[in-house]
Amino acid sequence: MADRDFIPVRIAVLTVSDTRSLDEDRSGQVLVDRIAAAGHVLAARTILRDERAEIADQLRAWVADPEIDVIISTGGTGLTGRDVTVEAHRDVYEKEIDAFSTVFTIVSMNKIGTSAVQSRATAGVAGGTYLFALPGSPGACKDAWDEILVKQLDYRHMPCNFVEIFPRLDEHKRRK
Repeated sequence: MADRDFIPVRIAVLTVSDTRSLDEDRSGQVLVDRIAAAGHVLAARTILRDERAEIADQLRAWVADPEIDVIISTGGTGLTGRDVTVEAHRDVYEKEIDAFSTVFTIVSMNKIGTSAVQSRATAGVAGGTYLFALPGSPGACKDAWDEILVKQLDYRHMPCNFVEIFPRLDEHKRRK
């Protein structure tokens, strides 16, 4: 890691909740605090209700924003009728990062046992932007950041990381 310089990533945080305000958003605040502590940039932050179209529209707007590299949402990944964040993310993805869900489940199993099966955390790529959908609990946000994202969003992490392939995420759109 010593031979690579840190590259700050610009991250937007979306909290999905029918009931929380920014003052009550503990999960979003966990992410904001960890983003800053890691040396990254908070590019945007908002709260939306559990409405699939509104979530997907916000994700698309942030994907189109050249000042945002990564989007992390928290909330709406469970099994109840109002949990539509995963579907909204998948409406936007060009490619899904299937292994993120698997790794998150492994991390969660070590913390909460078989209750981990109730999460539908997911990740994908769209328009050269990474998108991550995390559960709405502060503990789940801590686990996802501390065990996965802090490493994968650090250019110095070896043998590979998400940052080093940023330039290649939309290479299919370039002329040959």
